[in-house]
Amino acid sequence: MSEQKIYLVGAGIEGWEGFGARALEVINDAEVMIGHQRHLEIFPEFAGEKRVLGELSAMLDFLKETDRRTVVLGSGDPNFFGVARFLLRNLPKERIEIFPNVTSVQYAFARIKEPWDDAVFVSVHGRGLGGAIDRIVAEDKVAVLTDATNTPAVIARELAARGAEGYDAWLCEELGLPGEKFTKTDVKGLLTIEAAPLNILILVRAWEPSLRQYPLLGIADDEFATAKKLITKQEVRAVTLAKLQLQDDLTMWDVGAGSGSVSIEASNLMPNGRLFALEKNPQYLTFVKDNLKKFAARNVTLVEAYAPEGLEDLPDPDRVFIGGSGGMLEEIIDAVDKRLKADGRIVLNAVTLDTLTKAVEFLEDHGYTVEVTCVNIARTRGLTEYKMFEAHNPVYIVAAWKGEE
Repeated sequence: MSEQKIYLVGAGIEGWEGFGARALEVINDAEVMIGHQRHLEIFPEFAGEKRVLGELSAMLDFLKETDRRTVVLGSGDPNFFGVARFLLRNLPKERIEIFPNVTSVQYAFARIKEPWDDAVFVSVHGRGLGGAIDRIVAEDKVAVLTDATNTPAVIARELAARGAEGYDAWLCEELGLPGEKFTKTDVKGLLTIEAAPLNILILVRAWEPSLRQYPLLGIADDEFATAKKLITKQEVRAVTLAKLQLQDDLTMWDVGAGSGSVSIEASNLMPNGRLFALEKNPQYLTFVKDNLKKFAARNVTLVEAYAPEGLEDLPDPDRVFIGGSGGMLEEIIDAVDKRLKADGRIVLNAVTLDTLTKAVEFLEDHGYTVEVTCVNIARTRGLTEYKMFEAHNPVYIVAAWKGEE
C-alpha cells in the first residue's frame, strides 16, 4: 500500500475564495484531484489529473495504490457527514490530512440568525428514515441533511404522523448558488413545498401539546381512551415499568399494546429511546392512536400487526413488554428470544394462573431467569358516609433475563 499523503480539502459556500492559504498550496502542489464535478470546476486551471468522484470503493482502490500527491475535494468540512469517515475507516490515519471549510449547515444557521451550538445534526442522505425521525422528535433543534427520496415533505409527513408538528421549519435551498432561498414555515407548510434537490431542513421546536397536568409516571386510568376499561391499571403499570428497568436511550417493544398506556409512560421515562407499540385488534387501534396523540408520545411508533409477524422489521430490542399475546405466547417468546439483546429484559403481565404457568415454563425453557411479582391492588370507594376498599384482580408481573439471579 502506498504511503503517499492524501489531502481532504473542504470547499466552502463561496468556492475557491473560501479556501485557506495552506489548502490552496496543497491543491497547487497536487498531481491528482478527486471530487464531484461541481467541485472540480472550481479549479479550471488545475494542471494535474482530474477524477470525478463516483463509487467510493473505486476511489479507495486508487488511493491505496497511487504514489501521486492526491487531493480529495468535499463540501464544507469533510469530517461532517462527509467522505472523511469512509477514508479514515479504510486507510491509515497518518496518511490523511484534513482541511475543513465552512459547512453548509453552519452557513444556513448563520443566514437564518439562529445559534447552532445546541442543535443536533441528522442525515437521511442515503439512509432510512426510521432512526432519523426517532432522533428528531426527541430534540428541540435539529438540522436535517435530506436527499431526493427523503425530502422535507416526506420528513414532515412522518413528523405529523408522530404528532410532532410543533416546530418552526426553515427550508434552506441551493446554498451558495444563484437560486439560494430561505423559507420559514411549519411542519404542515412543508407538506406543500417541492424543495430544490440541494437543501437543508432546520427544525426548531416552537410548541407542543401542554402535558403539565399529567405526571411522568402514574397517569390516571380514566385519562386513557380504552375499551371497557381493559387497561394496565395505574399501580400495576408503575411496577411493570420498574421491572423493565428502563434507561433513556433504549429500544423497547410493547407487544399487544392495547390502549398504549405502558408505551406512553415508558416514552416519558426514556425521551431519547425508541418504542414500538404493536397492536392489530381494530377494537383498540382507534384508542391507541388517540392516546399517542393526546400525550404527544413522539418517540412511540405504532405498528399495526399481530405478533410475532410484526416483529420482523423492527430493530433489536433492549426491553420487551408483553401485554397481550392473542393465544400466541410461546411463538412470541420464541421470536423475542431470537432478537433480544444480550443484556435485555422481558416483562409480561398475566391475570390468569394458566397464562402465568405457561409464561414461566416458556421463558425457563429458553434459558431465562424468571422472577414473578404478585400485585394485589385495592382502592377505596365511597359507600354512603363511609369508605371501603374494593379489590382488583391480582396481576402477576413476570420479569425475565438471561444470566444468574
